Amino acid sequence: MMYATIERIGETSIRTARSFYETLAFSSLVFFKMFDRTSYNSAMRMVLVNQIYFTSVQVLPLFIAVSILFGSPMVGITLQVLKHFGLADRMGSVLMGFIVTELSPFMTVLLIALRSSSAINAEIAVMKVNRELKTLDVFGIDVLDYLFLPRIINGILSIVCLSSLFSILALASGALFSRFLFDLGINEYTNLLFLSADFSDLFILLVKCILLGFFITLIPIRFGLRATDELTSIPVSVLNGMVKVFIAIVIIEVLSLLLRFL
Repeated sequence: MMYATIERIGETSIRTARSFYETLAFSSLVFFKMFDRTSYNSAMRMVLVNQIYFTSVQVLPLFIAVSILFGSPMVGITLQVLKHFGLADRMGSVLMGFIVTELSPFMTVLLIALRSSSAINAEIAVMKVNRELKTLDVFGIDVLDYLFLPRIINGILSIVCLSSLFSILALASGALFSRFLFDLGINEYTNLLFLSADFSDLFILLVKCILLGFFITLIPIRFGLRATDELTSIPVSVLNGMVKVFIAIVIIEVLSLLLRFL
């Protein structure tokens, strides 16, 4: 019994380590491809533009509604708590530290992961099952340049831009709450935010958004490629891919918090 348990733990550890190594190797390949000028041919640029439209532009009405519905109450509650505990002088640092660097990228990556990561995973798995990837290869088309790179670059751009939009909308609602709760004018509120902005925190935020965008698109591609020739393998690959996407989000969030407070 104990021998079987140890054997299962060993097999799971080896499988996890192998998967982690393969993901890192694939990440390195994609990373260097991003800086290769020959990857940016006309077909790749066309796919990239379409991906940006589907991920960042089509989602704008829903994203703006979610930002206002979730961001504004969070800002209002935060400022109300600060007023209750007499911490009005910490308003700027709390808004920049919590709303901008934590809440905005987290809400953005959740929405994009639920909407786009699962779609990418299913799309690549279906192409694998239907042997469309092999067909592209037969015609000499580099699937990394044509299919994968535009989706990963789009993921990075989407998270960076939509996180910024979420922050702007949340901070705009903060101007209304600060006027109502603390009688602050728009100029005083804006100056308070600028004075509270920390360059190192903003740099960590940018790196975090880039990593989130990179991995929530790369991992679904990796797991889509793991689909076999059977249709039943598609939901399995999507399920496994989405679990790993959320694990990656948690790891990146924890690492960014450690970097900020160390």
